[in-house]
Amino acid sequence: MPKLHWEDFKPGQVTEYGPRLVTRDEIIAFATEFDPQPMHLDEAAGRASLLKGLAASGWHSCCILIRMICDGFLLNSASMGANAIDEVKWLSPLRPGDSVTLRATVRETRASKSRPDMGLIHFHYEMMSQNGECIMTLDTPMMMGRRSPGAAS
Repeated sequence: MPKLHWEDFKPGQVTEYGPRLVTRDEIIAFATEFDPQPMHLDEAAGRASLLKGLAASGWHSCCILIRMICDGFLLNSASMGANAIDEVKWLSPLRPGDSVTLRATVRETRASKSRPDMGLIHFHYEMMSQNGECIMTLDTPMMMGRRSPGAAS
């Protein structure tokens, strides 16, 4: 039975997950299968691009983010999924050897008007490098089961 429900998330709450080391081999493996642009596959091509070196695909960064939240809390929650991503921004290249942490901030919570068993949590995620540089941000609402369906919010 999941431990975390909608009621456990409060606006302003900040949680951090990680660190997670990103390797050259995983960057190239992901790119080979899902985003085979040269700057994600080869150091020389990366140096010749706007990225100025081999860098992970932005979509790879998103996949790392979801893995980190799954390991951090999602698999131990009453998550009902998400129906959207409001915004994702790739701010700085994710490089081989980066050790990333993820900061999750609860921006807003509200009970569903149409589904008393569900609440909505709006998260803002920031993926940070080992140097404290923000690599990416992602904003998304998440649907979460309620411990006490229909109780006053």
